[in-house]
Amino acid sequence: MDKFTTLTGVAAPLPMVNVDTDMIIPKDYLKTIKRTGLGRGLFADMRYYEDGSENPDFVLNKPAYRTAQILVVGDNFGCGSSREHAPWALLDFGIRCIISTSFADIFYNNSFKNGILLITLDSRQHAMLMEDAARGANGTLIIDLEANDIRRFDGSVIEFDLDETRRHCLLSGLDEIGLTIEKASTIDEFEKKISQSRLWM
Repeated sequence: MDKFTTLTGVAAPLPMVNVDTDMIIPKDYLKTIKRTGLGRGLFADMRYYEDGSENPDFVLNKPAYRTAQILVVGDNFGCGSSREHAPWALLDFGIRCIISTSFADIFYNNSFKNGILLITLDSRQHAMLMEDAARGANGTLIIDLEANDIRRFDGSVIEFDLDETRRHCLLSGLDEIGLTIEKASTIDEFEKKISQSRLWM
């Protein structure tokens, strides 16, 4: 998993509420267990017309947002089914950070496991960043995970909170397996102690 320290880029605005995982990655794209190639299907029902051509009105098809790595989204993002293909598709497209007022729990957990930073802000702060995102290339954000803050295009700063374990994993590029391996020496020491004190095991 790639480390997440500082991310600078344009944020794409998606002010819709209750965007579920079927909207993020439609069921037609769930036939694979590979994590690559799913970016093509991200928001497919909104990004493409029935004939497969692009919908120019969808935000990620607009020139300013085609390479966006940050999304500013509406409330309750990622609700619906627990499909892990949703964060896979976001990551494959290039999204590394999503900002909202709230996220669905399972989607929230799956995103962190795949190296995507999810930031929850209050409605006032969120509205400010949604306005920034609407500025296109003029609304660049800097996400600094080491400092736990977001630097806006005008130089002002918004701080955010994040669970320290999740923060450590992102900064170090660790998934749950990597986090366990990081404790390998402690685990080995524990197993050695147990085998000496419980000879019957």
